[in-house]
Amino acid sequence: MTMLHDESERLRERAERLFPGGVNSPVRAFRAVGGQPPFVARAEGAYLFDADGNRYIDYFGSWGPMILGHAFPSVVEAIVRAARDSASFGASTAVEGDLAERVMAVYPGIERLRFVSSGTEATMSAIRLARAATGRRRIIKFEGCYHGHADGLLVKAGSGVATLGIPGSAGVPEEIASLTLALPYNDLAAVEAAFASYPDEIAAIILEPVVGNAGCIPPAEGYLAGLRCITNEHGALLIVDEVMTGFRLAPGGATELYGIDADLITLGKILGGGLPCGAFGGRRGRMDLLAPLGPVYQAGTLSGNPLAMAAGCATLDYLAMHRETIYPELEASAKAVAEGVAQAAREAGVTVTVNRVGSMWTWFFTAEAVTNYEQAARSDTASFGRFHRAMLERGVWLPPSQFEALFLSLAHGPVEVEATIAAARAVFAG
Repeated sequence: MTMLHDESERLRERAERLFPGGVNSPVRAFRAVGGQPPFVARAEGAYLFDADGNRYIDYFGSWGPMILGHAFPSVVEAIVRAARDSASFGASTAVEGDLAERVMAVYPGIERLRFVSSGTEATMSAIRLARAATGRRRIIKFEGCYHGHADGLLVKAGSGVATLGIPGSAGVPEEIASLTLALPYNDLAAVEAAFASYPDEIAAIILEPVVGNAGCIPPAEGYLAGLRCITNEHGALLIVDEVMTGFRLAPGGATELYGIDADLITLGKILGGGLPCGAFGGRRGRMDLLAPLGPVYQAGTLSGNPLAMAAGCATLDYLAMHRETIYPELEASAKAVAEGVAQAAREAGVTVTVNRVGSMWTWFFTAEAVTNYEQAARSDTASFGRFHRAMLERGVWLPPSQFEALFLSLAHGPVEVEATIAAARAVFAG
């Protein structure tokens, strides 16, 4: 396969004159994998099409939200209908309640929620609420878990921070960073030790129930239940960040899959059907601490944007209507491609470890099991970079970082799975 790149190169040169690093989100720059990123012109189903007309099987799906595939007809139609009435009002609309009811139907632990415009806003606001509810300052997060780019969360944050080799971020005051305790994932003893060291100071634990921003790392058996027990014992809240896993691993996300009793849940990505949208929610008593009812201030001009609400309703409606078939289909396709590529690697003498939960997974270029960020960081990132570049030239677009999970959609069928495995086999064969 011969790829053309002239137009993408021209667009990249222009972008570098306009944006820092030529991008509006750092991981798009391909610094971790080398090569130059194509510029996307359009997408349909399981495929991306770049400015030069090249076609790629898409395995990052706008970093998670495109569970139905790109340009899914009912979602597009919902957005178009909503746009005819205006893209934004800055006032309450009925469709906000429509989407909220759909969320609560699959997340019974959410009795009240608030829409925001991004996952970063959702996690930032949930932590503010947890601090107000407990009267405490410190929080626990886990190494390699990314919860957005709010100051206090950019501590051992995985994802793009890990990809670029940045330990945290310049511009974050030490006083703020010191309030975040970053602990190894899947290690309950470390959590117990932190509560012992800071009695009555820890407001909340926030975690990705399945890590997606250090690569895919599932929770060890008993780990999530153990966190719930520890937080209950010490009067802290448990915040489950389902921005990535929400509606993907099950209709009620990881909360449903693992039976998590969360105090607060944050959502995004699939929630907005691909449009900018986030939310955080929990029991009524805690959520009613938010203004205008309570003293915790949080606001957003575009919160509950009608286009995002319409896209979210259309997406969740389709997932609900076909839930008995959708999740088994996603499971089967993800298993086939994840294990098929791993088998191709083994046949070629290439060492790869696979972590997968439902339709999210990672091929780690390492021989050891990966149960936390430290182990993920020992992966052979140079080998992953070569693999990424070679797959891209064969029409398969993977996330441009060893530390990002892969996602597929309902549009990925046997044709795409077999094409991906065949491409990987050719790459591993040299």
